[in-house]
Amino acid sequence: MASNYLTRILEELGCISIYNSPLDTKLLCIQRFVRLFAYGGSTLILVSYLSALGISKSQIGLFMTLTLVGDVFISLVLTIFADALGRKAVLAVGALLMTGSGIVFALSGNYWVLLAAAIFGVISPGGNEVGPFRAIEESVVAHLTPASNRSDVYAWYSLVGTAGTAFGIMTCGWVVSSLQSTKGMDNISAYRMAYFAYAALGLVKFILACGLSKRVEADKTPTGDDGATRPLLENENGSETAKKPKKSMLPSISKASKVIVVNLCILFALDAFASGLAPLSWVTYFFRQKFDLYEGKLGSLFFTTSIIAAASMLVASSIAKRIGNVKTMVFTHLPSAIALALIPVPSSVTGAIVFLVLRSCTQSMDVAPRSAFLADIILPNERTAVMGAINVVKTCSQSIGPSITGVLADHGLFWVAFVMAGSLKATYDLGMLAVFLGHEKRDEEEAQVEAATDRP
Repeated sequence: MASNYLTRILEELGCISIYNSPLDTKLLCIQRFVRLFAYGGSTLILVSYLSALGISKSQIGLFMTLTLVGDVFISLVLTIFADALGRKAVLAVGALLMTGSGIVFALSGNYWVLLAAAIFGVISPGGNEVGPFRAIEESVVAHLTPASNRSDVYAWYSLVGTAGTAFGIMTCGWVVSSLQSTKGMDNISAYRMAYFAYAALGLVKFILACGLSKRVEADKTPTGDDGATRPLLENENGSETAKKPKKSMLPSISKASKVIVVNLCILFALDAFASGLAPLSWVTYFFRQKFDLYEGKLGSLFFTTSIIAAASMLVASSIAKRIGNVKTMVFTHLPSAIALALIPVPSSVTGAIVFLVLRSCTQSMDVAPRSAFLADIILPNERTAVMGAINVVKTCSQSIGPSITGVLADHGLFWVAFVMAGSLKATYDLGMLAVFLGHEKRDEEEAQVEAATDRP
């Protein structure tokens, strides 16, 4: 009896799904942990590092914006041609770009040199995914995972990334504080040591990418026979749109997919713009500036909130199995949006931390259901290109926010960025519910009809 309960708990948490997943899936999760560990450490010190170099807040905001614009270009090119050039090769190249950026940040203090390294390399200004990695990895995960297990695997994939960010933030915070207090390093020297570590982690990720097998590569011939995508992508006669493979490196996108992608891009652009107004780098700087918290305490604080966010992802997978991906995305993300808007309201550090923690309880619960939802409604042979295009749209929208926040911070209106971000995110949640709830219900109803028809 006890073993049955234990098995049921492990199934609910997705442990069995991730355990039974292929080695390539596990390697992708490890890569994500290493990458987000590096991003977390960089995010904690990025604004402080640029500020220590004598760069104004408005220029720092512009720096973040241009960095994200550069990421759009790199991501667009690499994800569009990833399936043709080889997913494994593109992931390895991205890792080398990450290493190059870390080395430049560790050696140079010139604004324009650092900006060039951030634009043409891989530096995360907000602790979130940048570069081509996520779109390709999620496409591979969908390729290697049965539709029934995708929600579980995506939950663990997301959890591992958030945990990486958490440990990266804490490790960087305390290492920088230790270098300053025990080694007598000034701020700039300590920050540069952190970027040398960032470059080393890029090499670790390169080795992991080289360890992937040929199974991660895209099928040469588009199949379009994924049962989970069929109900949303069938034509009027009930047959899937089938296109002959073209001898081109550019992917073909079906008309049905284009309609769905346009709606997704509009909503995701709104959410991404809001995220750009309050990226993790600006949030950490807000707490340092307003409440005079040093790197060690900041690292511990955001480690705690990131771990809470990571743990919540496992709960999201279980909820999604019961109420569906769309409802899970909306009902978990909306409370975090409200909490984000309220962070600057308290005058005490305790009050601000309360809202920060409340936000972390549900802010990441929509990630895995969203990935599973995208994998379900997009044809298998289109996933890499479509997810890459969506990520490009999100990054374009997100790139506008940091500059606005920098200008607001320079004029003593830092709090406005939080209120705007929370309000826009709430609008995005309601939009997702209005536009895509009907899609999911129709998908479920048609699946039930098919199941009933197949019964003897």
